[in-house]
Amino acid sequence: MHDPALLMLCLVILAALLFDYINGFHDTANAIATCVSTRALSVKAAIVMAAILNFTGAMISTKVASTIGKGIVDKDNITQMVVLAGISGAIIWDLITWHYGLPSSSSHAIIGGIMGAVFAHAGIGALKWGGLKLIILALLISPIMGTVFGFAFMLLLYRIFRNCSPSGLNKKFRMLQVLSAAFMAFSHGTADAQKSMGVITMALLSYGCISTFAVPWEVMIACATAMAFGTAAGGWRIMKTVGRDFVKLQPVHGFCVETVSAGVILGASAFGMPTSTTHVITSAILGVGLSKRITAVNWKVAQRIVVAWVLTIPASALMAYLTYQVLNPLLAK
Repeated sequence: MHDPALLMLCLVILAALLFDYINGFHDTANAIATCVSTRALSVKAAIVMAAILNFTGAMISTKVASTIGKGIVDKDNITQMVVLAGISGAIIWDLITWHYGLPSSSSHAIIGGIMGAVFAHAGIGALKWGGLKLIILALLISPIMGTVFGFAFMLLLYRIFRNCSPSGLNKKFRMLQVLSAAFMAFSHGTADAQKSMGVITMALLSYGCISTFAVPWEVMIACATAMAFGTAAGGWRIMKTVGRDFVKLQPVHGFCVETVSAGVILGASAFGMPTSTTHVITSAILGVGLSKRITAVNWKVAQRIVVAWVLTIPASALMAYLTYQVLNPLLAK
């Protein structure tokens, strides 16, 4: 017998895995743009390394998944249509920003998407504002930390190696940057794959496959694999914006950016706080650029990036709201 609810569950899972795949190639630049732009690694080698370590990082923890799955909306207002529309809104916005080479946040996109879908389904009162405030606060604070720590760490490195020649310094840090890029790719997996884990677990809970919110191991493997394949597909458009157009980087700068970013992301993930990998690494690049001089930053590119940041949550929420209005009459029959 035809089971519409089961069909919806399958659509949700496929959409969530597609989001993870898109997140992989959309955010590949976050992990490897700096090491490619400084020629520490070739594009192919960097992408393979990032794919493997994204998968590994995604299998480590589910704390962020729990925050996404339980912190935005009460389970009584979670339906398959809400989850499907929320993911669809995030996917649409991710593809738009990828097309224009803008490093927007997939974390913001999925949160905005769920918010827009819930609003379309049950109104603004269905949102859990206490949880949303904590999530949005984490997303706002993490770029500030990235900028401050990137600036301070770069000044510290300048002081420690002040007697080294620039060429000798960058030769040393070209090798170290491979390690920092690996650290960054691993941290990206711990943060970003868990958003889809949380969404799929929400859908399984709504369908009745599970009785409490706990991420099944099958979901962990599926999401980690989808992100790894997406990462392997690459993301050169955004990589160029982050790694070349924003601030011109040398290996020592890339090492600083990746180390600081990975530290901020892993620290937040340990507490279940969803950070934006895009925002953290871009803000760390800004901090490093400012440590050189204000004119080292391409402020026109910075303006485009900030516009994408500001628009992401409302834009993905609008996409999800409209998607719900279109799909609900079609699939709810």
